[in-house]
Amino acid sequence: MQDLIIKLENAAGRRIVVVGDLMLDRFVYGDVERISPESPVPVINVSHEKHMLGGAGNVLANLSALGLKPVIVALVGADPQGREVMDIARDLDADIDGLLTDDSRPTTIKTRFLARHQHMLRTDLEKTHPASSVLEQSMIATVERHVKNAGAVVLSDYGKGVLTPAVIAATIEAARAQGIPVLVDPKGRDYTIYRGADYVTPNRKELAEATGRASLKTDDEITSAAKELLQKAGIGGVVATRSEDGISIFRDGEAPLHLRTQVREVFDVSGAGDTVVSVMAAALACGAGLADAARLANFAAGLAVLKLGTTPVSLEEIRSALSAGSVSGRQARLASVSEAQAQVGIWRAQGLKVGFTNGCFDIIHKGHVNYLEQARSRCDRLVLGLNHDASVRILKGPSRPVNDENARACVTGALSSVDLVVLFGALKEGEDNTPRDLIAALRPDIFFKGGDYKIDQLPEAAIVQAYGGDVSIMGLEEGFSTTNIIARSAG
Repeated sequence: MQDLIIKLENAAGRRIVVVGDLMLDRFVYGDVERISPESPVPVINVSHEKHMLGGAGNVLANLSALGLKPVIVALVGADPQGREVMDIARDLDADIDGLLTDDSRPTTIKTRFLARHQHMLRTDLEKTHPASSVLEQSMIATVERHVKNAGAVVLSDYGKGVLTPAVIAATIEAARAQGIPVLVDPKGRDYTIYRGADYVTPNRKELAEATGRASLKTDDEITSAAKELLQKAGIGGVVATRSEDGISIFRDGEAPLHLRTQVREVFDVSGAGDTVVSVMAAALACGAGLADAARLANFAAGLAVLKLGTTPVSLEEIRSALSAGSVSGRQARLASVSEAQAQVGIWRAQGLKVGFTNGCFDIIHKGHVNYLEQARSRCDRLVLGLNHDASVRILKGPSRPVNDENARACVTGALSSVDLVVLFGALKEGEDNTPRDLIAALRPDIFFKGGDYKIDQLPEAAIVQAYGGDVSIMGLEEGFSTTNIIARSAG
């Protein structure tokens, strides 16, 4: 899959046309400390909100995170939320030429209320009547204009009225004329409306509904349903997403391909299907074969379910996770700053508390081990900022480090208390040799520092406190230091 990652990197800015139902996802966070006296329901004390694009907008966000240029064709209401959707789409560097205002409907809004990451309630504001013939023609004209410079088309159908039969048929026809693939995230029971599309990506439940089955569990059951769908719907292929069982691929006349997913703890399946169709579209647009595109999509979906809410999976996160998967045992990976940012983002999306500490850790001793274990006990994940070799020489003199940065990263990464190792530091005297820039990039929840410092003596502390993080000064165990070990060994 690394070769495909390189292809995606080289295809940065490639255009993908996304046609479908765009909505605004609101996440309202807070705490529940009491039950309402008016009725037996919890009272959420709201602390903050997070707004992002949902529906076809999640495909948009995923494509943008993969480095491609999404072109959105959709409808929003003539309301403040519609303007907010446009602003968010612009921030994703999407082309919003086809984002049209429909006076007959509000912008679709899905609001989720969460208390300590427990989903308490969802409310929907929407009207789902079909788009008018005037809006249909405007959307079709936009699609026909943009497919000429696109690598793929995604139809993201949430049944909100944008993807009428006329819009679907015209979009598929325009894409086929240009020889580019059409992928459909489908809705409803009648898949004949997608006739001529290259691939549909139903989940297990959607595939069961489309073929009149009560449920689909085994490979044979999935295979039977997919073959039936291929025969009656006139679609090139079925890519069935099966949650923890991975992805199954079916094309007429070819043997099924079942791709198993890695066993992961599932935090939230919201948006995983959007991740699959986005990654597949991106990969196919870069010239990948169907099997390779599906493998990458399956891997990315495994990352998506680690996150809370409809959070996109970036190319950097995929690369980082692929690299991590090549490391055996408990070894914490030595990561670049960008890879560490991606990993910290995943942890934070899971609601985990991320800690950070730093040092040279030249010769590991009992004091180091106890300090790191103490820090790790106060957070869910601990990132270790490790001074690189040039940085250590500036701090300790030309005879140090005793062990080079790779050896030090290997040893510290093997400790159960350390979850990620990142190198940092100055290259020459006079440069900033503190982890300030690294802390600003990772924004840990807690910054741990060992010694007799006061918070106002630490230049890093101001950065942490500015974004609302905590600073914890922890004592070091007396009698243990690398300098003393070297001195005793020399004597």
